[in-house]
Formats: sequence, C-alpha cells, structure tokens
Amino acid sequence: MDDTARLPPLLLPTPRRLRVSAGRLSVPATVAVAGDAVEAVIAAIPQAHAATSAADAWLTCRLGEVEEPGVEAYQLTIGAVRCQLVARTIAGLRCGAATLAQLLRQYGDAVPELTIDDAPAFTVRGVMLDVSRCRVPTMAELGRVVATLAGWKINHLQLYTEHTFAYRGHQAVWAESSPMTGDEIRELDALCAGHGIALVANQNCFGHLERWFKHPAYAPLAEIPPDGKWTFNGLVWRDGGFSLCPSDPGALPLVDNLLDQLLPCFSTRLVNIGCDETFDLGQGRSREDVVRRGRAEVYLDFVARICASARMRGFRPMFWADIALEHPEALARLPDDLICLAWGYEGSAPFARWCEQLRSIGREVWVCPGTSSWCSITGRTEERRQNLLAAARDGLAGGALGYLITDWGDHGHRQQWPIALNGLAEGAHRAWSGTADFDVRATSLHAFSDRSLTVASWLDALGNVDLPLRRIGGRPAADGTPTPLSNNTALFVDLHKPLDATWVGDHAIWTAVAQGVAALAPPDFLASGVPLQLAHECRHAWRVAELAAVRGACRRTPDGKLAYTALASTLRQLIAEHRALWLERSRPGGLAESCAHYQRVADEFDAVGLSSAPR
Repeated sequence: MDDTARLPPLLLPTPRRLRVSAGRLSVPATVAVAGDAVEAVIAAIPQAHAATSAADAWLTCRLGEVEEPGVEAYQLTIGAVRCQLVARTIAGLRCGAATLAQLLRQYGDAVPELTIDDAPAFTVRGVMLDVSRCRVPTMAELGRVVATLAGWKINHLQLYTEHTFAYRGHQAVWAESSPMTGDEIRELDALCAGHGIALVANQNCFGHLERWFKHPAYAPLAEIPPDGKWTFNGLVWRDGGFSLCPSDPGALPLVDNLLDQLLPCFSTRLVNIGCDETFDLGQGRSREDVVRRGRAEVYLDFVARICASARMRGFRPMFWADIALEHPEALARLPDDLICLAWGYEGSAPFARWCEQLRSIGREVWVCPGTSSWCSITGRTEERRQNLLAAARDGLAGGALGYLITDWGDHGHRQQWPIALNGLAEGAHRAWSGTADFDVRATSLHAFSDRSLTVASWLDALGNVDLPLRRIGGRPAADGTPTPLSNNTALFVDLHKPLDATWVGDHAIWTAVAQGVAALAPPDFLASGVPLQLAHECRHAWRVAELAAVRGACRRTPDGKLAYTALASTLRQLIAEHRALWLERSRPGGLAESCAHYQRVADEFDAVGLSSAPR
C-alpha cells in the first residue's frame, strides 16, 4: 500500500456527502457487476465485467430512489462484503460508477467501507474544445479525451468549428487543416453516447470566418472587403473579412449549406451557432443599414434568421451572448428557444448580472468560464480559479442550467495538453460540485495518474510564475494607473513583442520571474506514474516559459543581445519538440502555422544577434 492509498478519498469532482467507516473491502483483480444497466456501468470501470450471476457480483446496481434530488443523483455504498450502487436513472448509475472507478484507482486491492450520496450542481456540465485554431485532435486522442471527461461526470461536449469540417464543395477552405469528416463525427457521436456524453454541433455562423474570406470565392460575402480595415472591440486594427455581411443575399444560403451538411452527423438536437465578437458589423458594407436601423437590430435580425435555419432542420440553437448583452434594451427580441451562453474568462466576469438579464426575459442561460490555458504557455492559475468559481457561484444563484468550460487555441494553439487538462479538471469539479472545496491532489491522481499527488500543484505554481507582471500588464487606465492583463500571460505577450519594443516591467522584475521559472524545474514525474507524453509536455511548457522569461530579461538590458544567438538555437530545439509533441495528439494540419509563431521569434533573435556580434 503506497501513501496515496492511506489517504482519505480523493475524488474529482467532490461528492456532496461522504461518510467513511473503519473497515476495508477487498477488490478482486476483475470486478463482477450485476443488476441494472450493467453495460453502462462496465464502460465506466476499466476492470469491470458482467457477473455470471447476482450471487457472484462484487458490485450490484439498481434503479431506485436515493436521498439526493435530480435525475443523476446516486448512492454508492461499499460494505464489508460487496458494493451497491443505486440511482434513479442510467445516467445516475454511470456517475456513481465513475466515482467507484476513482476509488479503485486510489486504493487498489482494498477500498474503504463508505457511503456516498451525490448529485450535480448543474444539469448540463460541458466542455468546448477549440479545433479551429490550428489544432485538430486525432480520433484516438478524442477517444481518450471523451473517456477522461466521462470519468469526471461531464455530459456535454462541443468542438468549436470555424472551417475544420470537411464540407463538400468548400475544400479550398479546409484543405490544409486536416478536418473532421462526417464519418468521424458520427463515430465520435456514438462513442460519446456510450459514455453518457451529448456531442453537440458547433459552427460559427456569423463572425470568426476570416479563414473563409481569405479565399476569393467567399470574400464577397464578408462585411469587410479584403483590402479593408476595421477595429476589433474598438482597440485593435485588423485587415480583411471577419464576419458575414448580414445584408448580402448569399450570406444565409452559405449558412444553410453548412448546417445541411454538419447537423445530420449529430444525434443530439442542439447546435451552437456562435455569433460572438462581430465587432466589424457596421464598419463595412452594412454601415448604412446599421446607421438606419441600429446595430442591435441588424445583428439580432441575422441571428434570428440563423436560428430559424437551425430550427427548420430540427435543432435547437444556442449562441454566444456577448454582443446581445451589449444591448440590454433589445434582449427581449432574442428567439424564445435560443440558449444564451454567457462567457467571460476573468474572475471579475459579471456572470450574476448576465444571468439576471437573460433570466428576466425568460431565456435559458449557461455560464461559460474557461481553462485560461490559451495565450499563456503556462496557464493563468489565479485567474482560472477565480473565473471558474465565480461562474459556479453566480450561475447557481442566477438559475443557469448549464456550465460550459471553454478551452481556446488562439495564436497557434501552443499550450500543451497538461495546461488545458489541469483547467478542465477544476472546471469539471465546479460544474458538478459548485462552490465546494477543491483538492488539487485529486487532479494529480485522476488527470495525471500521479501517485506523488504533486503535478497539479506544480502546474498551478508554473501558472502563477509571472503573476506580478500580469497584475500590471493591462492597458493603463485613463489616469495612467496600471490595470491587470486580461486573457494572456505576460510571458506569452512579451515573447511576441519585438526585441526593441517597450512594454511592462523592468530588467529586475523580469530577472526575478526568470529565476522563479528556473526554480520550478520539473521533477521526475515519470517515477510517480505520470504517462510519458504528459511528462514530456510538462517539461516542454516549462522550457518555453524559461526561454520567454530569459528573453524578457535580456531585452531589457544592453548586454542581453549577447545571448540572442544561443536563445535562437534553444528556440529552434523547442520548435522541433513542439512539432513532435503535437503529432502525438493532433493531426498535421495547422502545425506549420503554429510553429511559424515561434519561427518569427527565432528569426528576430538571429537578425539582431548577428547585427550586434563583435566584428
């Protein structure tokens, strides 16, 4: 028995009520299961099989009444002789089996006698993975992800799609992206169903379509012409098309064609139509229409037409509610059946206000926090914790039905999987357990197979290594007061600043951050059971963070130029490592684009290093 087996139960998510007794029940090499929904239970427990008779069963399962409310509530009892699992529904039995599987992982051949009464905080507990910013997982990887999420009682999965579905007639758009095919979606849909997860269609139907508009056949449908400029959220200038022009007669037929091909692949009759961040609306071809009718009217009218298109095909629409929430006076115009996804990724996100606004007009609302893995290298631990907790607290108080954990891939999807996985684990806890205390040791054990129970806390420390810079790295207030950096780490932002650019922090603070990264050199996680791929990805994330921190310190002192040639060599090694790690989980499409972000940094090192070399 190792130290992990001597500890109280470490469960992810934390159950509502847990009572542990003094005894232990021996566990056979294979667990015999009898009773109701045996196949569903066996799917959740790797070492389980169907018992030849009820008398031979180590675990008996029964559909019946339990103490906690809800259709997924269950009671798990481990007694002196055998285990019993009771739930109102098959979904509840599946959730209880997931808990038992974790107990077996922790305790091995002898589990403690106990009783668990459990039920979820949120009815819908979802994950949305970005498969459009370069990285499309292989089918084998998606299978592993589904099994992992099911073990954490996630019951809803979306793959965020802009262009990475193999639409017939649109090959030019997806040819270089290794897209998901219809057959693959159907296969994944069946796999998810077997694990109690609803796979839900996701296609952005209004904005974020720049990868379509770079092709001449689609550019005429865009709000902004190829040579046009516009501002993203009034802050950043961008070039070319981003959103469909809602007044173009070809816009809705394109949406119809995409939905005609995508939706039949899914058995769950829901579709996320996107429609977020359409900041270019009114800055291009629809300018006169927006001036005449108002931005809210033009936006909501096109959203309603997309909803009608989904509805005609038998699917209920959901959408990102950010633009609509900017126009509270017009919210009542949203279609009655439209599910509103209220998203925000900082601890200060006003989920309470958003829920109140949307619930007051009778709309179904889900809260959508994030893993804070993207644009980070390391993750953003403090912001992630605050964001996930705020979404759970305010979502429950505000009547949100769903809790959708988002994991994006902006700027090449270069965060390694352990960074995202760490956030997904905490998010799964919040989706099921709400505001209950969270034990990061459970993440180490059940996300990373780490018997030392340290990898999650190491990742959390790495995700706070540049926190002093993040707290002052935002756009200064009107009076010049520093503000927190949003949606990025300082390491990530600074890595992509030109070497001579002025940005937050002096040489001393960047040197301190570099020393902090160096002090977090990863231990031998392999020795504690962490799989090889995950251990390599943890080390790679640390090495990129180390390079970014050293670069940040070097570029803030005149002597730093002397290190640029060596840094370029290190970064090229990291590019090769990134490429190899990528192909273990993801398809080749998008990899070159992802690597190009690092390549530009390496090329600048070379250029400046050569120019400053002694002659």
